[in-house]
Amino acid sequence: MKTPKPSPIRAEDIQFGLEIVSDFARSRYAGGRIWAEGYKQHELEFAQEKFGLTFPPDLIALYLERRPVQGWDWRSDEQKIREMLEWPFEGLLFDVENSGLWWPEWGGRPAKADERAEILRAVVQQAPKLVPLISHRYIPSEPNEAGNPVFSVYQSDIIYYGADLADYFEHEFHGWAPPTTPIKHIRFWSDLVERAFQAPFYRARASH
Repeated sequence: MKTPKPSPIRAEDIQFGLEIVSDFARSRYAGGRIWAEGYKQHELEFAQEKFGLTFPPDLIALYLERRPVQGWDWRSDEQKIREMLEWPFEGLLFDVENSGLWWPEWGGRPAKADERAEILRAVVQQAPKLVPLISHRYIPSEPNEAGNPVFSVYQSDIIYYGADLADYFEHEFHGWAPPTTPIKHIRFWSDLVERAFQAPFYRARASH
């Protein structure tokens, strides 16, 4: 009697691990899958133009092959994507007003809230734009090259959630752990991570 052959293992199961079990994930599942079909090239080009973003090349390569069903749909989730594009600024502004966040290089701290918001807006606009991936995880659009780190952004409480895209999905699907490989420094956003360990109101939480 012949032993039945085992079912083939799909590459995506090996590379990116197990499913996320959360209300957010369950709401985005499609038939229990963690990956859905990829985008068309013209869909990605349209999305980048629509939202004023530049996707790094490794993100484009991934999205052409497949996309995580828990992530934003760049064809239909316009309102949520726009909200997530504002999330980093709004979170930092909250800490400016409630936690004493203010860097010396921003100049003197204005007495008026609207002036503080204006300065912070200019600072964030000059920083590399962040592309939302899943929930409040982001990959920077600059430099426009493969291997950018992924950040978990919650107000000024910002941590690395992956040294690159593959490392990020491993952590997202398996559970967070500090990246162990060298991480590319990203202007402003990496500075926030580094300063998180120098100020008492910052806490790098693995439970982001």
